[in-house]
Amino acid sequence: MATSEASYIDYDTFLDPDFSAASFANTLVTNTNNINDTQVDLSTPLSRVLFDVQEIDTHIHNLTTKSALPLLEHTQDRSQSSQRILSQVEEQVSSLAEGYQRLEKEVLRKWASAEEARVAAQNSLQTLRLARAVARCISLGRQLESQIAEVTGRVSSSTNTSGAMAAAKDDHRAMVRAATTILMLRQMFSAIGEGEEGQGLDRVKVIRTLRSDLVIPAENTTKARAQQVINRFSVSSLIVDGSSRTSNGTQSPPPATSSSSSSTYAQTEEAKARLFSAITTLYLLSPTPKNGVSAEDFQPELLLSTLQGYIHNSLTSSLSSLARGLATLPTLDRALAEVSGRCQDIAALEALLAGLKRPSHPLLSSSTITTTAQTTEQTSNLLKPLLHVLDTSSLPSYYWRSLASSLPSRVQEIISRGGAAARSLRSGRDRLRNDLRECVLRGSQLPANVAKGRAVSGAPGAGGASVVVGNWEREAAVMVSAVVGALGR
Repeated sequence: MATSEASYIDYDTFLDPDFSAASFANTLVTNTNNINDTQVDLSTPLSRVLFDVQEIDTHIHNLTTKSALPLLEHTQDRSQSSQRILSQVEEQVSSLAEGYQRLEKEVLRKWASAEEARVAAQNSLQTLRLARAVARCISLGRQLESQIAEVTGRVSSSTNTSGAMAAAKDDHRAMVRAATTILMLRQMFSAIGEGEEGQGLDRVKVIRTLRSDLVIPAENTTKARAQQVINRFSVSSLIVDGSSRTSNGTQSPPPATSSSSSSTYAQTEEAKARLFSAITTLYLLSPTPKNGVSAEDFQPELLLSTLQGYIHNSLTSSLSSLARGLATLPTLDRALAEVSGRCQDIAALEALLAGLKRPSHPLLSSSTITTTAQTTEQTSNLLKPLLHVLDTSSLPSYYWRSLASSLPSRVQEIISRGGAAARSLRSGRDRLRNDLRECVLRGSQLPANVAKGRAVSGAPGAGGASVVVGNWEREAAVMVSAVVGALGR
């Protein structure tokens, strides 16, 4: 440090940026003591430090005393400069504050008002959309309620007398309308994602009540009514039996009158219409995959399971009737008539399914693949999925072969019990063979309006009232072998 007076203090050491008090004290102690002495003298280094401090204090006092006026002037100059800088800065800050206030008034406040308006408009839009969705669901619910009343034949108290008379009878076409309404409600209930039509519906209590108290019971009612229609489907009682048994010489009945033919035709058309409505209803109400599927690849599980149940019930009833008839031969003719009648129903079901195209499903997309007309016709009807599930090429063939596979064990039971029933079966083999063959062939007879468009062969003496669909000699041989063949074992 440059000074006007000589000083023994090493100011450069104290002013060094790397100065360390501990290192300086260590150096001072080692310089004032003998390192070989066992005792350390600290009084000398302490006196040295105190003397240095006193010397520095004296030096500072002399400097401030001699340079008091320059120091005061320098301090005054710095204070004045600070005041000038502060005044300039305050002017700039005041200008910035005024600009910010003007900006806040012209922009920020208007933006805040605009943001409030935007939020209010957005909330109002969401409320409007939710209200529209709720109103649509309520409207569909009222529509569904009236359609279910038509399905079940019940009439609400608000309808007038003439309306009550008209709606006293259930309308099978109302099942399809109800199924379509249920699908629309399903679509609304499932579209609850962000930005979708039904967003927020799951949080509305009235919608939850509507779904639990109306939609789900209505869907179950519609399903049950459609399944009931399919399970009760029968055209065998409408067929005019014009076939003659040449083996026992019976004559064919006289031709039916025009009025009875018209009545039979009308009843057959009504049975077809009811079946079509029930099939369409169950097709629409069948669960659809969440990942989406084309209409051509859609498998209507509810419909297929109902049709399978119908065929299984027919097989079970036919097996029981035929087993009772074989055990009690006087009732065999009636049992064979029941068995052939159920086959006629199944053959009619096959003919109707083959001619029924897949209904339009609002939740399924149509395939864009170009196919031939024949392939489209084969894949667009509802018979192919059922045949695929049953692993067969024909429903009557499946019926006869399934029935034949269960008969040998029943015949063996009758033979093993012995008695008059076993002796009658053995003695009447030829008649039993003819009766079984005629039963199979009679089971292929369908009303002409049901078999329209199918491969047919002439039915003897029916006057066009019924036709024979396909060739069933092989199935007749299987049935005969299942019963008559079991008699020889």
